[in-house]
Amino acid sequence: MDFNTLIAQWLFSIAHRATFLDVALVFLARVLPYFLVIGFFFFLAGIKKRRERILIFIQVALATILSRGIITEAISFFYHVARPFETWQTTPLVAASLGNSFPSGHATFYFALACTVLFYHRKWGWWYIGFASLIGIARIIAGVHWPSDIVGGAFIGGMSALILHLMLKETAHALRIGGVTTTEKPQSLENTEGTA
Repeated sequence: MDFNTLIAQWLFSIAHRATFLDVALVFLARVLPYFLVIGFFFFLAGIKKRRERILIFIQVALATILSRGIITEAISFFYHVARPFETWQTTPLVAASLGNSFPSGHATFYFALACTVLFYHRKWGWWYIGFASLIGIARIIAGVHWPSDIVGGAFIGGMSALILHLMLKETAHALRIGGVTTTEKPQSLENTEGTA
């Protein structure tokens, strides 16, 4: 038995043991993602400069489209991996389509979002990465993904966010938008730049 399968089976053994635990896992796997999207709009609302909000929104949109809508779909089309619950002929905690396990669409989307936020606000970004990781782990426990699906999705999402960030760096500079800030609340990042 390979390490990927061993970890997946060990985590899946947590499921279907206690109702309250299953409810918590379903929340993490299915409901928490919506809160991350809502939280992102609160993050944007806290940024004072309109042009900064627009640029960050565009960067997130492009990173998620690239990672989830293009790369993930292309890999799934050419590389078919059965989901754990299909392989084990068991019942998953959350509904999922058959096949197309690798890479995880949830992981690619939410790590692309998290890494983009991290580029502009360290504290919010690390929280987002933590929550994206919880979503990924919960989906392994739920029986709908292998660990490699989550790791692969996180890598694709993170790299997509990095590529888009570097591509738009000149645009950010032209708009006088800075990089990471560590303040408690999202704010205009312009103040973090030095003199040009």
